[in-house]
Amino acid sequence: MSISHAPPSSPEPDISGISKSKAAGAEHPDRAPADNQPTDPQPTDLQPTDLQPVVPASSRRLRIPRWLRRTAGPIVLLALWQVLTVTGVLTADVLASPGRIAQVGWDLVRDGSLPSAMGTSLRRVAFGLLFGTAIGTGLALVSGLFRVGEDLVDAPVQMLRTVPFVGLIPLFIIWFGIGETPKIAIITLGVTFPLYLNVYAGIRGVDSQLIEAGESLGLSRWGLVRHVVLPGALPGALTGLRYALGIAWLALVFAEQVNADSGIGFLMVQARDFLRTDVIVVCLIVYAFLGLLADFVVRSLERLLLQWRPTFTGR
Repeated sequence: MSISHAPPSSPEPDISGISKSKAAGAEHPDRAPADNQPTDPQPTDLQPTDLQPVVPASSRRLRIPRWLRRTAGPIVLLALWQVLTVTGVLTADVLASPGRIAQVGWDLVRDGSLPSAMGTSLRRVAFGLLFGTAIGTGLALVSGLFRVGEDLVDAPVQMLRTVPFVGLIPLFIIWFGIGETPKIAIITLGVTFPLYLNVYAGIRGVDSQLIEAGESLGLSRWGLVRHVVLPGALPGALTGLRYALGIAWLALVFAEQVNADSGIGFLMVQARDFLRTDVIVVCLIVYAFLGLLADFVVRSLERLLLQWRPTFTGR
């Protein structure tokens, strides 16, 4: 049997005034509320619906699409070029206007001479890149994976790398004649050395702790090469491939201007003989476009094959 000291009908004590007075005392700790002064805080005009979210300054800034930013530079350059030709600063015999070059390019496409030349040049670059990639990567693997291979291969390659490949054109003509072989050999030589240097640096740049971790896990020598060394050297190999593509187009320019009867370089030689600056600029634009397209392919391969490596992409 329990005994209750409070009557059943007594109401529960109201503590709202106490909490409000404590809140007021917390706001003004140096002043005690008077007995005849209301303890309720003064209402403010700010309502919850009037609160605005804080937006960072970077989010309020106008965002320009990236494709527009990347095309802004070439558009400005073309506009400046057109203004200089219209005002007479650049004459037609020095440099044709963009409109004239576009018309000449369309004429070359329509009569089939430009597509045929592009096909011939692409075939030469493809063969030179294939042979150069195989030779450069093979030498880098031998030199990077084996100390004996480094002693036998690296010194001769470094010696040949310092020789300008353009200076070997007369020798290639004497050795291989004036057909397609010397042209492909020049491109192959130009492609070999960037790939060798970057693949070799990528192999030797693999962290030694990763090698020790692979050995502790019981990987064989081939397993280390396959699962540790080659993935670690892949970023350097792709960088070397980008350099090699640029040098391949540069070597093609020299190769196609020596005893060539087809290709983009052959069109440039003919245009030089007839003082056609518009045709020369069209050929240069085609070279630049093909090089940009090849670089885009390699960058796409980088994004596909290097998904495991997070990198800084700029802000």
